[in-house]
Amino acid sequence: MHPRKLESRILKAVNLANRDFNLFEAGDRILVAMSGGKDSFALLWAISRLQAALPQKFEIVAYHLDQGQPGHNVKPLEQYLKEFGVPFEIEFQDTYSRVIKMTEPGKVFCAWCSRFRRAILYKAARKHGCNKVALGHHRDDLVETFLLNAFFTGQLKTMPPRLVSDKGAEQVIRPLVYVGEEDLFELVKHKEFPIMPCSLCSSQNKERKAVKQLLTDLSQKYPRIRTSILAALGRIRKTHVLDKTINPLFSQNDSETLTPTGLDSDEVGCIKDGNSDCKKSCSGDNDTDFDRVVSQHIKS
Repeated sequence: MHPRKLESRILKAVNLANRDFNLFEAGDRILVAMSGGKDSFALLWAISRLQAALPQKFEIVAYHLDQGQPGHNVKPLEQYLKEFGVPFEIEFQDTYSRVIKMTEPGKVFCAWCSRFRRAILYKAARKHGCNKVALGHHRDDLVETFLLNAFFTGQLKTMPPRLVSDKGAEQVIRPLVYVGEEDLFELVKHKEFPIMPCSLCSSQNKERKAVKQLLTDLSQKYPRIRTSILAALGRIRKTHVLDKTINPLFSQNDSETLTPTGLDSDEVGCIKDGNSDCKKSCSGDNDTDFDRVVSQHIKS
């Protein structure tokens, strides 16, 4: 695809997400989370382009958390952000050692790692006077998370385009929710972003890799399957679900979530022999127990 057409398609998708979910509002100051991966570079690029084009005026601050992973070099990212011309901060906090220490043998790092990152991002947002935190999750992330929750936690949920934190002080926005990962790969080639891969995550998440492969296999026969699943997340037929809190026929009688007939409540959840980390890592939501422990381990 021609680079100009690719850029136009990505920007149209981000602008559509903004119109659908009101992501960018006048007076916003947005902390753009820069992990150093392809998604975060694309996120910063897209938001800066829309910042110049949209009638509502808002500010952005780029933020990178150096988690102390061995061999992690922030210099290329620092140079890129200087040349890009946006205010930015690169902060060091050794969450890597704490995640390794606190994760039980055989469990995935993602649960603790994501909690540490999120708590530190919220603190950084407050420090920089930001009311929103922008994350780089894209269409494929939302679809995969939806299937992970359905397969392994017995829940129908994914990462929403806009989420208010538990304390209500910050909002999380995901402007790339309509952007396919294949377009992001092409954008990286075109823009030559200085990608910084995460060695901690790449060696784990076997379930997510399996779901990604499943979708890849299905897309060979059904090319629009990811788009179709994403569309389904926005077209819930309330009268055709088993959840008592959603179906109006049931909600008047019982406010609790319905356990499907034939399954005990203990059977609805992670199928990985009761691996509690799976629920937390698939959910994408806040967890008060995790947050309480995390708050005791990060710098104020």
